[in-house]
Amino acid sequence: MTRVFDDDLDVGFATRAIHAGQRPEPLAGAIMTPVYLTSTYVQEGLGQNKGYEYARGKNPTREALERNVAALERGRHGFAFSSGMGCLDSIMKLFRSGDHVVCGENVYGGSFRLFDRLLQNFGLRFSYVDTRDPQRIADAMTPATRMVFVETPTNPLMRITDLRASAEIAHRANALLLVDNTFASPFFQQPFDFGADIVYHSTTKYLNGHSDMVGGIAVLNDDDLATRLQFILNSAGAVPGPFDAWLALRGTKTLHLRMPRHDENGRAIAAWLAERLGEERVIYPGLPSHPQHELAKAQMSGFGGMISVELDTKERAAEVLGRCRVFSLAESLGGVESLISHPASMTHASVPFEHRQQLGISEGLIRLSCGVEDVGDLLSDLEHAFHVV
Repeated sequence: MTRVFDDDLDVGFATRAIHAGQRPEPLAGAIMTPVYLTSTYVQEGLGQNKGYEYARGKNPTREALERNVAALERGRHGFAFSSGMGCLDSIMKLFRSGDHVVCGENVYGGSFRLFDRLLQNFGLRFSYVDTRDPQRIADAMTPATRMVFVETPTNPLMRITDLRASAEIAHRANALLLVDNTFASPFFQQPFDFGADIVYHSTTKYLNGHSDMVGGIAVLNDDDLATRLQFILNSAGAVPGPFDAWLALRGTKTLHLRMPRHDENGRAIAAWLAERLGEERVIYPGLPSHPQHELAKAQMSGFGGMISVELDTKERAAEVLGRCRVFSLAESLGGVESLISHPASMTHASVPFEHRQQLGISEGLIRLSCGVEDVGDLLSDLEHAFHVV
């Protein structure tokens, strides 16, 4: 369990991103947190140690990352995991057979797969609702509900959930609100300000920002809940290696520099696409045409670089995907390089076809992760790609 020092919280975001949670290395005073490549720690005597016994439980490099991201989210406790899904799976171990979860119907396909294909086999029960409407969350609550789980913006339909309303509904039922903050990042959205109980990320994405590691992280404020999650982390062992933790920590140091550029490029590209294809085909919370634009403005300080575009057919989508040269056809998002993908056959392939169709994840939907390249080059690439549409 990793606590954030109070002085880390009394400075600006950029200062926290660069310094929070890190202490000069005691041997030589190295400014960068070392990569502690060790599986165990020498103990001073029987029952005496320096706070470290075995690296599955604690690793100094991992702790620095945990403190840093917790400070960025303005939380008290951070726990790093080997992947975003390992993080979510560990969070779900806070619950037991018979517990009920209200889940957004449009979440990452891997989250849906974990719930629908695995965890329900162990007695957890799930209701999937359109969390754009808080009343639908309230209507789905039962006496057995222990958690409300939302993404905002959602993947890939960019739906926005009212976090404050969701927290009030969850807390009235003594349930937790879990928020996947991966798309927005703590730079653009602070779910704890709206009542969230647990915030988690795929650190693979914007937090790392360089597409060179896989990881996840959860941030909490409640001490008892944090103690339970620390026990799960150590017992189940879905921990990241120290080098992956170091890579993610390196990435958070530039989060405040990268996110404004993702946002700038995202806004410009979304506006170009809306003019080129029509507003009804472009899904981006930063466009005034987005039906929840005002809510997005109220709880986000920026809109980021994630855009979805409806092209009606898989054939048209394939033509566009195949003509891109700067945008690379690949899964994932949030790196400095621009990516383009086909959710129905990639990130959400595990969601049954009928369910995808009901949600609006059509065979013609494509998703863009706008990187930090020169926006003129990105627009030229899209002009060439969309020439066939």
